[in-house]
Amino acid sequence: MENFTPVRALIGGLLIGASAALFLVLNGRIAGISGILGGLLHPTRSEIGWRMAFLAGLFVAPLVYVAFGGALPPVALDASLPLLIAAGLIVGFGTRLGGGCTSGHGVCGIGRGSPRSLAATAVFMATAITTVFITRHVIGM
Repeated sequence: MENFTPVRALIGGLLIGASAALFLVLNGRIAGISGILGGLLHPTRSEIGWRMAFLAGLFVAPLVYVAFGGALPPVALDASLPLLIAAGLIVGFGTRLGGGCTSGHGVCGIGRGSPRSLAATAVFMATAITTVFITRHVIGM
């Protein structure tokens, strides 16, 4: 959060919202990452290309950013590999249980006015707030 600026956050949010809206309007698809990735587990031939292109863009975009002079922030993980694997599996289970991920519900679902996404996003936010409160003020991490 050292480099946070409201203007950059607003621009980033507008770009994410616009891209999700364009993706829906132009392709009739929701830009939720778990749904796009999950669709590759049992894909139809006509859907493999756009799903792979979307996911490739997630990896290529930072490389393009760096190529044009941007600097990626340093990443420091203070958790063990088994803990990271367990956390990833729990997140994956949660996205299946919740019928989508935070990007699918929070960006795309709320934008479409989906009651299920409004409820899911409220649960995500309440859980995040509670987790931060407990780890910072109760446990003292």
